Amino acid sequence: MRWLDHRDPVPDSLRGAVIALGNFDGFHKGHQAVAGEAIEWAHAEGRPSIIATFEPHPVRFFKPDVPPFRLTTLEQRQELYLSAGASAMLVFHFDGELAGTSAEDFISDILIERFGAHGVVTGGDFTFGKGATGNVELLKTLGGELGLESRVVEPIKGDGDEVISSSRIRQALKEGDPQLAAKLLSRPFAIRGIVEHGDKRGRTIGYPTANLSIERYLRPRFGIYAVTGRILATGEMLQGAANIGVRPQFEPPKELLEPYFFDFSGDLYGQEIEVSFHHFLRPEAKFDSLEELTAQMEKDCADARRLL
Repeated sequence: MRWLDHRDPVPDSLRGAVIALGNFDGFHKGHQAVAGEAIEWAHAEGRPSIIATFEPHPVRFFKPDVPPFRLTTLEQRQELYLSAGASAMLVFHFDGELAGTSAEDFISDILIERFGAHGVVTGGDFTFGKGATGNVELLKTLGGELGLESRVVEPIKGDGDEVISSSRIRQALKEGDPQLAAKLLSRPFAIRGIVEHGDKRGRTIGYPTANLSIERYLRPRFGIYAVTGRILATGEMLQGAANIGVRPQFEPPKELLEPYFFDFSGDLYGQEIEVSFHHFLRPEAKFDSLEELTAQMEKDCADARRLL
């Protein structure tokens, strides 16, 4: 799958594509509907299909101090877009130049001239251009005049008649409800990272963990979860229990994701793994002794095995 940079001309083989326009962080069911419409349209006309995304997120550009909120990395999005059937992922590098581009120039200079786009598909609330002055109506009118076709996909609703959105998924994760998040995403929320060397305290009490930095991901509710893990290099799947938080039992506090994988004794240091959150077990807690902590961890692992 091609990884395109919006600052570069699109290769000839991808000109004339249908582009799904949006940020698509998380690539939830609503995003999938927009991308699916673009891919089906492209297939029907024998054209390539491209799914776009923005990095950094425009919110991060305008408000650099906001807490981390990403649901996916670029690498995860690329895999999701490929699985959806897209020909390429287009990354808009959101910087001062792009932020200052007028909506009209975004259509004429970027979508049409630089990309050679045949059509675009968006959600109804998609905005673009300096001051977010561009919208689906401008795409339809100005884009149509310049030969760019456009389609709009209506919001997708969940069981409770509430629109599926990245904000709703973030709220569910912050509330410790990974099952609702998974339902809206169509897969579990997952954090990916390189396994780092830690203080190895878990090893001394019989529960060696793989330490992962949380980096720019949204912080779900801190606590203990039933999780699965995937070793990216081999595809091996693991089951376990994980702590995400600041480890109140130990000093100094440090944000970490620490999965303990059942029946696994291999060396994960330096390997990239993805940890998927399935069930929230309990909040983080500080115990009076390591013995109490160990007893609780044994219970947590039993609960996680049962739930998984």
